[in-house]
Amino acid sequence: QVQLVESGGGLAQAGGSLRLSCAASGGTFSTNIMGWFRQAPGKEREFVGAIGRSGGSIYYADSVKGRFTISRDNAKNTLYLQMNSLKPEDTAVYYCALRTSLTLAAVRSSGSYNYWGQGTQVTVSS
Repeated sequence: QVQLVESGGGLAQAGGSLRLSCAASGGTFSTNIMGWFRQAPGKEREFVGAIGRSGGSIYYADSVKGRFTISRDNAKNTLYLQMNSLKPEDTAVYYCALRTSLTLAAVRSSGSYNYWGQGTQVTVSS
């Protein structure tokens, strides 16, 4: 079965950068739409970004447009989230997710994803 493992989280100062990685195994990564979500303390899980099977279709939450970049390397079965110009409000646990649907419908909805990683903590200080 599919397994997703996030890494790269940690502590950054406001204005700094981090790159998150999500290693996938147990499936055919290149055929799957992938997404990043985050959950801050006391808040609901929210959409961050999504990317199509070949990387040509990309979606972002308004809160991260221009600062975050989602990408994938199908040869390495890895999903990435490059986070620049970090803000304290970016502090959250970040999750990668995989959906088995072959379409991009509802890519912003957490309920449309079938597999989830364990999450990695990102903390941004003032």
